[in-house]
Order: sequence, then structure tokens, then C-alpha cells
Amino acid sequence: MAIDKVKAYFKQYGMEERIQEFDVSSATVELAAAALQCEPQRIAKTLSFLVADHAVLIVAAGDAKVDNHKFKEQFSTKAKMLLADQVEEMVGHAVGGVCPFAVKDGVEVYLDVSLQRFETVFPACGSANSAIELTIPELETYSGHAGYVDVCKGYL
Repeated sequence: MAIDKVKAYFKQYGMEERIQEFDVSSATVELAAAALQCEPQRIAKTLSFLVADHAVLIVAAGDAKVDNHKFKEQFSTKAKMLLADQVEEMVGHAVGGVCPFAVKDGVEVYLDVSLQRFETVFPACGSANSAIELTIPELETYSGHAGYVDVCKGYL
């Protein structure tokens, strides 16, 4: 299971105990916010896109929506999300648990600027019922991000 890969990933940093697993689904922003009892915007959702022939992950705030124009300016292509069956194959995590940790080689991870308004956020951990609370500097470190992008709209 992907959550086991994420636990092993965080174990090398002595952080696996910080992963929270729930008896309920956290597969959507709303469900995750309910499970964590936090504001939906603090859920760090990971969106999977096909750029050229490889997977690109954008980690964005829960209240942010991808802006197609900004995405095209950033990546020189239309925003095309991976199909559900492509996500696990190309990224290593199934829909509902996609996260920027312990992903397959060649997957590029970017953090959207919509996250920068928070001290801590809650990304998933490889399953549809898990999350970890990370500071923004921790998310930057452990996601192995290639940089920040500004590809979203609609957030406060």
C-alpha cells in the first residue's frame, strides 16, 4: 500500500508517528477537513497533471482552483489532469491519497503559492484516510518540490 511507502519515507526522518490515520475517509478536501477538524483551505491537496509525457504534481490550498491560463503560462501546455487509472501507475498513489511523498521517480512536484498564507497544512499520506500536519518549510523539504508556482485562483 502507498501509505506504507509514505510511512517508510517519513521513518527515515523520525516523523512517521506524525502521520494520522482516520476511521473515516479523507479523500476530498471537505472530508479531510472534517476528519482533521480544521478549515478546508488548510488541506494541502495534491493534483496530478500530465505535462509532456510525465506526471506533474501541484500541491495547492484546499480552497484554490487551477487557473487554466496560469497553468498554460507556467507549463506551456493545457492543464490536463491524469485519469484515475493513470494516477497510481504514474505517481505511485491512488486517487484520494495522492501526496508529494514517496512518489515514483521522474514525478515533478510543485507547490502553489496559495499555501504560503498558512503556518501549517495537512497533505495526505498515500491513502484515502490519512494526513500529516507540516509547517510550510517542512512541506518544502519533504515534498522535494522543484519550486513554487502560481497556477491557482479563487482562494482568499
